[in-house]
Amino acid sequence: MLTQILKKYLRPYKKQVYLILLMLLIQAIASLYLPNLNADLINNGVAKGNVGYIWHIGEIMLASSALVMGASVWLAYLAARVAMAFGRDLRGAVFSAVEGFSARELNKFGAPSLITRNTNDVQQVQLVLFMGFTMMIGAPITGVGAIIMALRSNLKLSGLLLVVLPIMSLLIVLLLRRIVPAFRVMQVKIDRINLVLREQIAGVRVIRAFVKTRQEESRFADASLDLMRTQLRVTRTFAVMFPSLSMILNLSSVAVIWFGGKLIQSGNLQIGNMTAFLSYIMLILSSVMMAIFMSLQIPRAAACAERIQEVLDTKSSVIETLTPIEPKERRGVLQFNEVEFRYPGAEHPILSDISFTAEPGKFTAIIGSTGSGKSTLLNLIPRFIDVTSGSVTLDGVDVRDQPLESVWSEIGLVPQRSFLFGGTVAQNLRYGKADATDEELWSALEIAQARDFIEELPEKLEARVAQGGTNFSGGQRQRLSIARALVKQPQLLIFDDSFSALDYTTDSKLRSALHNVMGHTTMIVVAQRVSTILQADQIVVLNEGRIAGIGTHVELMKSSETYQEIVLSQLSPEEAAS
Repeated sequence: MLTQILKKYLRPYKKQVYLILLMLLIQAIASLYLPNLNADLINNGVAKGNVGYIWHIGEIMLASSALVMGASVWLAYLAARVAMAFGRDLRGAVFSAVEGFSARELNKFGAPSLITRNTNDVQQVQLVLFMGFTMMIGAPITGVGAIIMALRSNLKLSGLLLVVLPIMSLLIVLLLRRIVPAFRVMQVKIDRINLVLREQIAGVRVIRAFVKTRQEESRFADASLDLMRTQLRVTRTFAVMFPSLSMILNLSSVAVIWFGGKLIQSGNLQIGNMTAFLSYIMLILSSVMMAIFMSLQIPRAAACAERIQEVLDTKSSVIETLTPIEPKERRGVLQFNEVEFRYPGAEHPILSDISFTAEPGKFTAIIGSTGSGKSTLLNLIPRFIDVTSGSVTLDGVDVRDQPLESVWSEIGLVPQRSFLFGGTVAQNLRYGKADATDEELWSALEIAQARDFIEELPEKLEARVAQGGTNFSGGQRQRLSIARALVKQPQLLIFDDSFSALDYTTDSKLRSALHNVMGHTTMIVVAQRVSTILQADQIVVLNEGRIAGIGTHVELMKSSETYQEIVLSQLSPEEAAS
């Protein structure tokens, strides 16, 4: 998975990658050339007292060092630039994939996991890519070159490599067997911490109201402790690794000096050659150490890449049609034709045999007990989920056969849970219509009964909105959400239990204002409050996912027992009859 992601998202940066490889090659050749120059300097310059030769070789060594330094700086710059661009593109791809998910896929992964995959997981892959450019690719080039140069320098001393390299290889295998599973588990436990933290932040009021602060602290501490234990296992392994590698490195240096000294004493080796061989041994072992370090990072990046690829490979159950059909006329006529919806593997459907029509200029209400399928029914209209049988048509064409953006552009949705974006009031209201004038914004605010409190703010339309709209009350957020939908001037206006946060007076004024300006707009309202829908042109009563009655309030009070129960649970018989 890691290789697959790297290949795909590094493709636009081929030229930069080739340039990085060139810098690595220059750096490696110059690094390998320096010990050889040093050997010549000692053997032919220092040993013979040849000052001219010393100056000549010294100048070459300075130039080589400058070349190594320049290549290293340019390499680091290019590697950072490519790695950051790669991370940007990969995050964008994951974000785009998640944006296309239906409610089904979002529920499958969960918000905390998706956030972790698009931040922490991408960062791990990006980090390994940067380290690979600066360390991993250069390590084998330098290591192989140093082995060749060491063999050329002295064949007998090179026999030490037959002892050192197998020991280091065995250490690598033992470390990987311990660390790879721990990295995979670690990412899952990071997801768990994000989940717990997200729940506690979102539900802080509930936690305090039920005096569960200590319990939630304990739950977070358990999740954090679980992650800490896994990280400790990895850290302890690293703690063993570095001293072990340092010991092997230092013992190798001692062995080279010991056996090299004997060869010098016997006249079979020059001092300069032993110095060069010692440098090559250091380069070889340093390359192996870098390879080991990278081999410990790659498993974690591979685990992260698997999680990222899982998101990228997941296809949304809501698929854009390849042969889109546009309605002849956009009027906002909505029709449900024997609609059924069930989740995969579910024994019973959520919705069954749903058939009704919502027409322009009319107010269609949907009511039912909790769990009757009201919100699920609404989610079928903008294709947040798709029907499993039957069809939902908009202006005579199945919504599945229309371009998604065309369907969405015709709909103004006010969700059950109002949400505002960080920015200004004007920016939030223009979310559905970027070119809306200030007059249009004030008109929408007036209809939504939000003009008064916005006019009281010093900045008015330019007043700041905190993330999620937390600097406004629940009722104010709801009215601003309604105004945002009205600014869009859609053909189909959908309210998903959007009046529950409003008091009865504001609710009444808002409904009256909507009735006066609705014109040819199709309005669908899901409501729990009976008083909100008494004047509806058509009321659809849901009970356990089926239609229990369709008609006006007066008609349903005579024909639908389910509707009568709902009404009489909220209103007196006199109020219900009026």
